[in-house]
Amino acid sequence: MKRLTTALLGGFLLLGAVACTETAQTNTEAPDQPSDTAQAPDAGTAQDTQDDATSEIRRNQLESDIRAREQRNEITGGDADRADGDLESEVRSKLEANLPASQLSVEAEDGAVTVRGTVPTEEQLARIEPLAREIKGVQTVAVEAEVAPAQ
Repeated sequence: MKRLTTALLGGFLLLGAVACTETAQTNTEAPDQPSDTAQAPDAGTAQDTQDDATSEIRRNQLESDIRAREQRNEITGGDADRADGDLESEVRSKLEANLPASQLSVEAEDGAVTVRGTVPTEEQLARIEPLAREIKGVQTVAVEAEVAPAQ
């Protein structure tokens, strides 16, 4: 029984460590690693991403996630340190809900958020930083995204 408990506990810790190293992405085509080069999506992928991001069900999910995180932060007094994973996830949700057809990845470390990937227009590129700054706990935003219209 002790071996089983030890094996299960070890498995959970390993799963947790692997899950914590993933980059938050607005879709599966966004860059996985900071060093990855962003590629412009093909027209079909861009349209599918935009359709998903603008669907009422997906928007409701994203807004619900954002509200839940904000409420959790308010319960702690609003001045609690935010976990990097929470910041990444909340910024990703905000960007996904407001920048359809974008392919962005979000990383956070101690309040410093870095956004990489592609957006289809200059207007969307300009909106990344203000949207990310709306999230409590974000202190700085580095935008390393580029404009790459669907091909």
